[in-house]
Amino acid sequence: MHELGLSSRKPYKKCARVVGEDFSLRCPLIQGHGNFGSIDADPPAAMRYTECRLDALTEAVLLADLEQDTVDFVPNFDNSQKEPSLLPARIPTLLLNGSSGIAVGMATNIPPHNLGELVDALSVLIHNPEATLQELLEYMPGPDFPTGGLIMGNSGILEAYRTGRGRVIVRGKTDIELLDSKINRSAIIIKEIPYQTNKSSLVEKIAELVESKILEGVSDIRDESDRSGMRIVIELKRGSDPSIVLNNLFRLTALQTSFSCNMVGILNGQPKLMGLKELLQAFLDFRCSVVQRRARFKLSQALDRRHIVEGIIIGLDNLEEVIKAIRKASSNAMASADLRKKYGLSEKQAEAILDINLRKLTLLERKKFIDEDQSLMQQISKLQELLSSKKHILQLIEQEAVDVKNKFSTPRRSMLEDTDNGQLDEIDVIPNEEMLLALSEKGYVKRMKPNTFNIQHRGTIGKSVGKLRVNDTMTDFIVCHAHDHVLYFSDRGIVYSARAYKIPECTRTAAGTPLVQILSLSDGERVTSVIPVSEFAGDQYLLMLTVKGYIKKVSLNFFSSIRSTGIIAIQLVPGDELKLVRLCTNDDLVALASQNGMVILSSCEIIRALGRNTRGSVAMRLKGEDKMASMDIIPSSMRKDLDRVSETHHSNGKGMNGPWLLFVSESGFGKRVPLSSFRLSPLNRVGLIGYKFSMEDRLAAVFVVGFSMAEDGESDEQVVLVSQSGTVNRIKVRDISIQSRYARGVILMRLEYAGKIQSASLISATETETDEFDASYEVNSGKVAL
Repeated sequence: MHELGLSSRKPYKKCARVVGEDFSLRCPLIQGHGNFGSIDADPPAAMRYTECRLDALTEAVLLADLEQDTVDFVPNFDNSQKEPSLLPARIPTLLLNGSSGIAVGMATNIPPHNLGELVDALSVLIHNPEATLQELLEYMPGPDFPTGGLIMGNSGILEAYRTGRGRVIVRGKTDIELLDSKINRSAIIIKEIPYQTNKSSLVEKIAELVESKILEGVSDIRDESDRSGMRIVIELKRGSDPSIVLNNLFRLTALQTSFSCNMVGILNGQPKLMGLKELLQAFLDFRCSVVQRRARFKLSQALDRRHIVEGIIIGLDNLEEVIKAIRKASSNAMASADLRKKYGLSEKQAEAILDINLRKLTLLERKKFIDEDQSLMQQISKLQELLSSKKHILQLIEQEAVDVKNKFSTPRRSMLEDTDNGQLDEIDVIPNEEMLLALSEKGYVKRMKPNTFNIQHRGTIGKSVGKLRVNDTMTDFIVCHAHDHVLYFSDRGIVYSARAYKIPECTRTAAGTPLVQILSLSDGERVTSVIPVSEFAGDQYLLMLTVKGYIKKVSLNFFSSIRSTGIIAIQLVPGDELKLVRLCTNDDLVALASQNGMVILSSCEIIRALGRNTRGSVAMRLKGEDKMASMDIIPSSMRKDLDRVSETHHSNGKGMNGPWLLFVSESGFGKRVPLSSFRLSPLNRVGLIGYKFSMEDRLAAVFVVGFSMAEDGESDEQVVLVSQSGTVNRIKVRDISIQSRYARGVILMRLEYAGKIQSASLISATETETDEFDASYEVNSGKVAL
């Protein structure tokens, strides 16, 4: 095209053997008119229908020095003409547009890069040949693909730039648009796709996944791409989580791909695998050779021209004698010989004088030749100085590269994300939804949806949590999220960990999954406490309480990494068991209660933090056969309210306002006692009476309630009671009466056929669940029809 004169300043000409695609090259080298193919893999039009010309970048970068003896020319395939063995590029186009090819026993796959960043990295290496890869990455952080997209993480880039081989994860660029806020409908908009990805194939693949129900939550997909840009719309179903659908798209389709770098180049006639610094250094060495050959070529031309100009000046200084000698000569050869002999001129100088036109014999023309001679002298001096100093050569290389950058650089298209290399784990495609976990005495666990149980009146029998094994009872009932780390504490003081979503989801009537299939429990080992943890915060602790009254505080960070066989959480004295574990901070308060109803209210700050493999200190002095029954945490946010209520209580002798301690007995009775009725005290005390039981009754659980308050100042919480037979009752806390420390309480759950209360859990009510209460229960002879 260069020889045909198809430059960027000329009109377009019909294509002959020229094809190309702007979505394949970061900086296209040819400007085209017509159909040159599309990102949907549509074929280009025949060459008779398309036109092309060279791009200005091509002329500036690849062809500017071609005719100045900068590179060697070799015969073409049929020896009909000469062609350059390589082009005298001013910037490393191998890195600019990348390269991909296969040969016998070798292959190359080099990603494209941003022109401006490439020049900056080249400048760094010129100024500091000992620059590290990290220093180069500050200016050229990674590839820049023509189709844009997101580059996930930098470990693959580092490996590729260091060794020549690496794997770069590329994702399409997407947005989330809200279609209808009332019904929570949204759409995923794909604006860019990974490099070398076929758009139409991507859309077809998504449609196939939706149709086969592998990809859930999608209601419609359409391609709205046009001349203004790419736009693939994926409409989601009502309530679908866009992030989960998007992660599934990344995992199942070409919306996330990997570019395998294999940076093999031809160096000194031999294929070689090179890293980034080695490639840039090889280019600098090549460019130095090009600049030296160009300088020698220009120096030779300048010396030849100055030699001619010097002869012309001599002729003009002796114009009259020269004219006489020429007129006397019988031929051109005789005239040339006379001039050479008379004035000591060379043959070229004499021929130049003979070829001079009469119009150049004026004084003005003579001055022009003198000025040209001086200019040539300066040019020769500069070229000689350039050739004598590699430093000057490198400065010129940098200046020429910067000129190209200033004229042709464009903003980066591919954005870099500082993530974990875009690797999608199982957790990335699972919605972080709220869930219920139910744990039984014999070690069965089940995961259920949070709307499985509706709100019921105090004093009803409740709704069964499902089938239980023979002689099995429910022990725990907690609310968590799917992504939470669930810490399982056993009666032997060992802690195990597993994600909440690892527990199979099942219906209310299912029996559940044995914990031994999820955890490495020993024979006879029972899980007594389950703690869901969403984040291992540095200021949080786990407070552990044993049956015999020992308490210990351990930093939560100690449990962030638990091996599959479990780790020691607390050392136990013979015959003791780990009863309860709760999350707390140093600013929180803790309420401890024994089976006989004794209560201690203390500060978590006074409990010294210990390591895992320790026993702890005495929490309460237990009398007779009494054992610890329950423990709950009063958050620091409630301490101001507690202090205010306590002052009011002491000033007027009354104190029925919240927060309260909610007591639940094993026989199904319960009450609320104002927290202000209990004074703060150190540990290792007998405690205050919190509940006065009958001979056959004992305390099942204690909760601090009043965290969530309604507009009328009442509790907006609910308590879930689970009987030994597995029956579940969900009650509004506000329906439980407020009584004194010595009162017996009211009936919360009738247990004629359900044994005793096995466990109790506290949850917050939601507006939707309250609506369910109005429509989903009917009281009939003390039972609830659901």
